Amino acid sequence: MRIKAILSLCLFTLATAVSADEFIKINTDQVGLVLRAADNGRLYQSYLGKRLANESDLQHLPKGNEAYLTHGMEDYFEPAIEVHHNDANPSLLLKYVSHTSKNVQPGVDETVITLQDDKYPVTVKLHYVAYAKENIIKTFTEISHQEKKPLKLERYASAMLHFSRPAYYLTEFSGDWIYEATMSTTPLNFGKKVLDTKLGARANMFTPPMFILSLDKESSENEGEVILGTLGWTGNFRFTFEVDNKKDLRVIAGINPYFSEYSLPKGETFRTPDFYFTYSDCGRGQASRNFHDWARKYQLKDGQEDRMTLLNNWEATYFDFNEDKLVELMGDAVKLGVDMFLLDDGWFGNKYERHSDTQGLGDWDETQHKLPHGIQKLVDEAAKRNIKFGIWIEPEMVSPKSELYEKHKDWVIHLPNRDEYYFRNQMVLDLSNPEVQDFVFGVVDGLMTKYPGIAYFKWDCNSPITNIYSPYLKDKQTHLYVDYVRGLYKVLDRIKAKYPKLPMMLCSGGSGRIDYEALQYFTEFWASDNTDPIQRLFIQYGYSFFYPAKSMSAHVTTWNKNASIKFRTDVAMMGKLGFDIKLSDMSGDDLTYCQSAVKNYKRLRPAIMEGDLYRLVSPYDGTRSHAANQFVSKDKNKAVVFAFDVYPGYGEKILPVRLEGLDAGKQYRVKEINLMPNQGSSLEGNDRVFSGDYLMKVGLNLLTGNKLYSRVVEITAE
Repeated sequence: MRIKAILSLCLFTLATAVSADEFIKINTDQVGLVLRAADNGRLYQSYLGKRLANESDLQHLPKGNEAYLTHGMEDYFEPAIEVHHNDANPSLLLKYVSHTSKNVQPGVDETVITLQDDKYPVTVKLHYVAYAKENIIKTFTEISHQEKKPLKLERYASAMLHFSRPAYYLTEFSGDWIYEATMSTTPLNFGKKVLDTKLGARANMFTPPMFILSLDKESSENEGEVILGTLGWTGNFRFTFEVDNKKDLRVIAGINPYFSEYSLPKGETFRTPDFYFTYSDCGRGQASRNFHDWARKYQLKDGQEDRMTLLNNWEATYFDFNEDKLVELMGDAVKLGVDMFLLDDGWFGNKYERHSDTQGLGDWDETQHKLPHGIQKLVDEAAKRNIKFGIWIEPEMVSPKSELYEKHKDWVIHLPNRDEYYFRNQMVLDLSNPEVQDFVFGVVDGLMTKYPGIAYFKWDCNSPITNIYSPYLKDKQTHLYVDYVRGLYKVLDRIKAKYPKLPMMLCSGGSGRIDYEALQYFTEFWASDNTDPIQRLFIQYGYSFFYPAKSMSAHVTTWNKNASIKFRTDVAMMGKLGFDIKLSDMSGDDLTYCQSAVKNYKRLRPAIMEGDLYRLVSPYDGTRSHAANQFVSKDKNKAVVFAFDVYPGYGEKILPVRLEGLDAGKQYRVKEINLMPNQGSSLEGNDRVFSGDYLMKVGLNLLTGNKLYSRVVEITAE
């Protein structure tokens, strides 16, 4: 009897231990995510929002929804994962096994939660990396198994987040070539909203992998609860937002499963891309500053280092240039005072000379009659003028009219039994093939080995994947979209390892490629081929929610000559400044203005490149007639305000603009800069001193009723 009682007590104790909930906390300084291993052995998301102050309150949280829902069980809505086992069973039931937490580096903690199926040898590990000060959480998934034959992965999300609120509003960024990052907000009601791409390469041409989710009500810059999310994957992605019958929302982020069933061999691990998100209870502005701080410190290549201003030859010459023309343009770069001269498309090919976009891609030898002394002559001429030399490449692509295509059609993604379809007269090389990876790496390595003075690459990617078939993958065609991107990363890893300080611009027919996985290899991206300053106000505004100013290349060009050179330059100064313009077409005053603006930009780079961004007036507001942005240095001693009047309405009431981010107790001198020669400032209060408190509560009369008018105001603590 005594033995029976002791045994009963032991069993009760064990049952109590198993049934007790275990809380797993992923915290930053301000954001809290609470997961719970429940008494049924399954993992739930109990909370996501502002970090909870008291540990004792965790027990009061609702159980929530299952954290990483699987296909084939009792849930009726979109799952995070779907696999097909060796016996064709498509179900998966993941149960909590254990979790570990460790400090990766100061301010960065990683939690790994291990889940396993209770019938099949399949393991899923959920990784959460919390950046404390920046309030960013990164999550990704690792899938492995010990089944005899390969496991078929049908869907494999990087993240699944749950929300239970009265209302949800989704802000998406969509458009097309030269109309990128157009913002629109819609309520989420019952059913699914999907943002995705199926382009393979240049995957972001219609929508980039980023979104803003407002909870309860539409958020603004300084009000509302908001989630900003983005995926680090330079290929097909999908975000699914599904509101169920209980009005709960699930957000699923990851690789687009479209034509991407993946066969995973026994013992190997499939790692999904990183999904990054932040939460703010005080609006979009703080959430975007979280991303900027995190990116500069942890993700963007050389994120805490300076950027070079430049002059590009493209609009001055297009394909029509020779050595002498380029050397002459280098003199223009010196006159402007920029750091670098960039040679764009058209410098390569001999059998099929690159005189247009119809031929030559893949043949990376200098065109002899254009550049008889090769690239070295240009590197040397730049060095004589004390500027750097950069060059354009598009190494992943091939023209059907090229020597490379003639020699290696087996390296090209194309269907073996159908006519070829061309996008921009070109096709995509098959980066799933290691030989092609060697070739693409060799384009950069060959140029750098032969001409080590090259200081910068503009890496373009102008075509999505068409003719979707890999000669290399043969019977694994559904691996192509995934393995292409992985092949690209292998090439970029090799370049970064051999040339760790080499700056590169991520260009893709404009902004066809912008994500934080790619940006660990690139110092900046090209936001759009559209350089009309009015359109750029909208494009740069959209991308500014996720990407800091130093990552966004912005050039002054001849687009929209109704706008003055001052207006065009002031817009470009809100990013990484460059010029793509002929100085010979400028008036003397325009040139003098640009020279002065470059000096001001270099002087103010610390505030613009490293400071906090405050979007004071949205170009989307009201009649879309004004815009204003402010950059504030971290020590709050320097600020720069860019204000723009586009097409104000007749008789429109114009109010002062309240500044943000200053120290209320400091005194600041306000001074308008970037003025045209012989133009005085009309700014009320110019060269006067105001308290930070006044500037933030009352503001300045920055805006006017003038069309296409701009102001740059420097604010300095005294």
